[in-house]
Amino acid sequence: MKLRFIGAAHEVTGSCTLLSTDRYNILIDCGMEQGKDIFVNAELGIKPETVDMVFLTHAHIDHSGKLPLLAACGFDGPIYATEGTAELCGIMLRDAAHIQAMEAQWKNRKAQRAGQPESAPMYSMEDAEKAISQLVACRYGEKTEIAPGLSAEFFDAGHLLGSASIRLTVEENGENTEIVFSGDIGNAGKPILRDPQCPGRGDIVVMESTYGDRVHPTAPDYIASLSAVLNETFARGGNVVIPSFAVGRTQELLYFLRQIRHERLVKEPFKVYLDSPLALKATNVFNRNTAMCCDAETANLIAKGINPISFDGLITTESTEESKAINDTPGCKVIISSSGMCDAGRIRHHLKHNLWRSDSSVLFVGYQSQGTLGRRLLDGEKNVRIFGEEIQVNARIYTLAGISGHADMNGLMRWIKGFEGHPRVFINHGEEKCADELTARLTDTGFDASAPYSGDEYSLPDGTQVAFGSRERVISRKRPDFASQLEAALDMLRQRIFAKDTSNEKVRQSLLDKIKEFARKI
Repeated sequence: MKLRFIGAAHEVTGSCTLLSTDRYNILIDCGMEQGKDIFVNAELGIKPETVDMVFLTHAHIDHSGKLPLLAACGFDGPIYATEGTAELCGIMLRDAAHIQAMEAQWKNRKAQRAGQPESAPMYSMEDAEKAISQLVACRYGEKTEIAPGLSAEFFDAGHLLGSASIRLTVEENGENTEIVFSGDIGNAGKPILRDPQCPGRGDIVVMESTYGDRVHPTAPDYIASLSAVLNETFARGGNVVIPSFAVGRTQELLYFLRQIRHERLVKEPFKVYLDSPLALKATNVFNRNTAMCCDAETANLIAKGINPISFDGLITTESTEESKAINDTPGCKVIISSSGMCDAGRIRHHLKHNLWRSDSSVLFVGYQSQGTLGRRLLDGEKNVRIFGEEIQVNARIYTLAGISGHADMNGLMRWIKGFEGHPRVFINHGEEKCADELTARLTDTGFDASAPYSGDEYSLPDGTQVAFGSRERVISRKRPDFASQLEAALDMLRQRIFAKDTSNEKVRQSLLDKIKEFARKI
């Protein structure tokens, strides 16, 4: 039995791991990379048609986004996921196929004008429909025999509706080996969803490390923090633009905004525009399935007949015409649109109309991967290109710290310490520093832990390495070493700022002046 790491190895997106037994080839997640590739990724290593089955931890595209491509290349086996994940994938994979088609059309128009060859989308809507038809819904907490010598059990990961940690029990040579795949581990104390469950038992654990090197700032009063941004922006006469992940984060925001409006915490009357067909469909899925995995507070609201993510003043848009009309509508408004990292979708249209305005604000509410427009805005870029047009960044940039859907270092340690004994641990789904620091911390506390690179392969159950993947950096061929070092330093600076009280305007301005002075010198 072997475990081969393919995607999200020393990187934070594109999760994909291959488990090969004496009977089966099993993929755990088949995700799409988002942002720039940092390391050269290994190939699957087997033909797609020889994959017997896929286990999917949750519906986010960085975990599910290449399932249609896998199906298009010959995979026709079952895709096991929770009921919530299966329903969300039904809308998210179709949306991903639509985006692929639209981006291909846009690129091909440019290629035609330049006399260059055209390109095809990664996959078609037919490929997405095929993958969706292969989904098999499973329930939390039920150990299910999948095939001879193979059973699976799903545990609530608390990251997203339907998100799961999965324990596979594999019989080989007359012995059982339990292998746990964490998926994305949720942040305890979040609205709507339950706190993450630890499976409690496993011989081998593959766990994420998105925030494996840091502790989230003390959770703010989200309602107060969001109300403050709204009041400050509306007092200037501007709009609040929120790039949000359509599934999960958007519903949390609606939860907060319902309470803000209910308690009248914002002086100016305002409307909330949910401008994302995907987010609207996802919200409908949440409405149908919330009771399946909601926390006690949300369950109490539902028992009182209150929809926790809907309210008067919420306007949803579907058509392109409705989306474009939002920025022509007078009055202060909140615009929630995807994608969360600003790398595609309608959010770029709203940024184009609002970034140049000094009265408007952009509020980030989730992780921004390296290379994305969202990350560049957080890093303080003052000029960005959107739809081929240079836009000056005059809007105020805010971050709602602590709203992350991922557990921090303490949360990850709490989760792994919930296991009996000390299982062998493999760390994935984290940028290099995050993965390596969590590995070191686990080793210091008695775990046999390592952070594989793409292409690394291990023999199970002993966990010895039998193949080595590439350590080659893609990014090193695109930028000088100094730029990479500076990017890392800026990331560290941002982390330190988020961890401290920066409410003092004098301190803030002094720091900004120093950074600007340094920028002029280079």
